[in-house]
Amino acid sequence: MSLLRSAALSTGRSGSFASCPSADGSRSPGGRSALPRQALAAKRLAALTIMLAGASVTQAADWTIQVRDAAGTPVPNAAVAVELKGQPAKPAVGASATLAQRDRQFQPQLLVVQTGTAVNFPNFDTVRHHVYSFSPTKKFELKLYSGTPAEPVVFDRPGVAQLGCNIHDRMSAHVVVVDTPLFGITDAKGEVTLNLPPGEHRVRLWATRMGNAGPNSQPLVVAAGAPGVLKIDLKD
Repeated sequence: MSLLRSAALSTGRSGSFASCPSADGSRSPGGRSALPRQALAAKRLAALTIMLAGASVTQAADWTIQVRDAAGTPVPNAAVAVELKGQPAKPAVGASATLAQRDRQFQPQLLVVQTGTAVNFPNFDTVRHHVYSFSPTKKFELKLYSGTPAEPVVFDRPGVAQLGCNIHDRMSAHVVVVDTPLFGITDAKGEVTLNLPPGEHRVRLWATRMGNAGPNSQPLVVAAGAPGVLKIDLKD
């Protein structure tokens, strides 16, 4: 039962409410209040707005991105981001993430965040680490420390930042920074599923084997409420 129908039944039943004045002080026949036409129109508009908002949400659809290499083998741990055409990039507000050091390794070794995200670098090892990045996307140094640094590192521009430890050379990780809240990492089957609104989009992809190269991209058109599969072949 709609909101308007429910309201009509509640106020229109004889004897349900005592006689009360309308907005201009008049009473309707039978003791019911006479709502001004403007107020009734406003209620109808509000109900319509709610219904349209719900419809726009249901128009989104799940799309599975499948990433394969030149031999057709699934590529796990690839960063996938979808940018919406016509929507300006906005930094994340209050977003945070964690890239830990444990057993002399970065965990995770691939982190995807939206621009503006503050990343914490807790050290759970019994030895100190010296975390750094010389990548143009984000240059920083967290000199020899244990525990968690007082301030996180804010990644404020899109791109790929390669991280290392100045003490333990075998430690390596990447932070992929994207200008969209729609992103994910492929699983062991080389797949990631994202809920996408209808429209023209651009899918950006980056995998560790690409090194310092920027993400490659390709267009994607999503129809309202229509799920689908996009296959991407990663060239070596």
